[in-house]
Amino acid sequence: MMNINLIAVGKLKEDYLRAASAEYSKRLQAFCTLKITEIDECRLSDRPSGTEIKNALETEAKSIMKHARGFIVPMCIEGRQIKSEALSEKFENIALSGCSEISFIIGSSYGLADSVKNAGSFRLSMSEMTFPHQLARIMLLEQIYRAFMIQAGKSYHK
Repeated sequence: MMNINLIAVGKLKEDYLRAASAEYSKRLQAFCTLKITEIDECRLSDRPSGTEIKNALETEAKSIMKHARGFIVPMCIEGRQIKSEALSEKFENIALSGCSEISFIIGSSYGLADSVKNAGSFRLSMSEMTFPHQLARIMLLEQIYRAFMIQAGKSYHK
């Protein structure tokens, strides 16, 4: 069984987002062992400078990388956009290569440090559009579930 680590900077604040996360976590139990790790977001001033943001991202990166294992997938705007079927295929290829663990990483609203992006095995982007990072977590969980459903030959993804 595949191990999926979802490492996210920040906590889900809204009840409806926590409920959605719990629902997809429950659904994924049939396909993988899911572990969600929340990393504390660094506090920044109201108008942070570029240096302040960079330092915060590096501090977050140290915490992130303590939890990242296996095939590391930073979620970033520079990443590649792929279809759900391609994500499912990527899961299969990772498993066939002998790796049983995938770590997806979602940064703060300022993104991820370059050190995290460079540690990645595959950079992934959901869209050219901007989404709140809390919503991105739910969207990613849904896509992970969809990928497993595609592998299982279920009609959910249609």
